[in-house]
Amino acid sequence: MKVKIKKEGKVETFKLINSWADVTLSTWLQLIDFETGTKTEEATETIAALSDIPKKLIKELSLSDVAVIMSKVGELQQEQDTKLKRIIEINGVEYGFHPDLDSISLGEYADIEQFIKNGIDSSLPELMAVLYRPIKLKKNKIYIIEPYDGDIRLRAEEMKLMSAAQVQSALFFFYTFAKVLSEIMPLYLMERLKETKTQ
Repeated sequence: MKVKIKKEGKVETFKLINSWADVTLSTWLQLIDFETGTKTEEATETIAALSDIPKKLIKELSLSDVAVIMSKVGELQQEQDTKLKRIIEINGVEYGFHPDLDSISLGEYADIEQFIKNGIDSSLPELMAVLYRPIKLKKNKIYIIEPYDGDIRLRAEEMKLMSAAQVQSALFFFYTFAKVLSEIMPLYLMERLKETKTQ
């Protein structure tokens, strides 16, 4: 999207993101960090991160211009597609979202639990590296991902290139699944306990 700024009688054109899918996880993490500063710093850093407008020029914009740009950014975030992207591609490698969360391993669950405990905002690349893994085999819409070995450092770096929209849709899907699982798990455990006592 183009943004025209008039300064000293001249009009310059700059680029602003076209959609939330243009924002990488790495940039989104920066935006989350900006939220801890003042509203002025947050607006300056957000516009700088999502456009090619120089910071010096951003600081010279009128409040109404800043409000319009921030409003447009907010609209783009609201318009994003929240449908889970099961297969994504980063640097020519296809990654698949865990195809069967019901069969998640204890190691995967323990790492996810630790990332959430440490603060989900600071652990998003690692969380995505657990949920998305390279696809070993694929036929039509069915795929098999690499097994989980716990070493996610390199993959977490790759995940920083995911779009913020992909991350948010994965988080929404995982949160919904985890919520349902947390409601079902105690009932399942109680049933198993009764069975064990009966035997």
